[in-house]
Amino acid sequence: MDLTNPEIYRSHIRRTLIPQEELQAAIVKVGAEIDEIYAGKPLLLVSILKGAFVFLADLSRAVSIPCEIGFMQAQSYFSGTESSGSVEITMDLEQDISQYHVIIVEDIIDTGRTLKLVAQMLRDRHPLSLKILTLLDKPDRRLVDLKADWSLFTIPDLFVIGYGLDYAEYYRNLPYIAEFDPADKEG
Repeated sequence: MDLTNPEIYRSHIRRTLIPQEELQAAIVKVGAEIDEIYAGKPLLLVSILKGAFVFLADLSRAVSIPCEIGFMQAQSYFSGTESSGSVEITMDLEQDISQYHVIIVEDIIDTGRTLKLVAQMLRDRHPLSLKILTLLDKPDRRLVDLKADWSLFTIPDLFVIGYGLDYAEYYRNLPYIAEFDPADKEG
């Protein structure tokens, strides 16, 4: 699949699920809630790379109170359909989070395995509080007991792209969430 070919690239976008305007409206609304809850408190927004970077950028502009931003990157290793129970942190936070209220900013919660382990690692560092904010929630795929404190959109079990979410590192730059069509478009 040659996704560098613009025609093939576009042909794999099945349909728009969440338009840019709906994304921005939801982000502005949750930004106002965060402002109200955390005003006057040390706040750290933590993005799990790579998928959540676009969401974090827009969210950080929707939050008007002082806050800091941190990034983590995690890889989970699974054998078949069973979790190995381990997460490798390939990029960790620079901040000592014990003096912050931490919000994990995630792009999508699917099975929940990696995020549950990352959240526990951060809880073990004793932040003042820890909450999870996800742009997309796919509860039909959940394999662990994990619920976000804020879920902006609940979606069905579809493979989605755009707004930071990718297929083979492509489509992150779409300003909306779309369903990916994996059908072979070259043959």
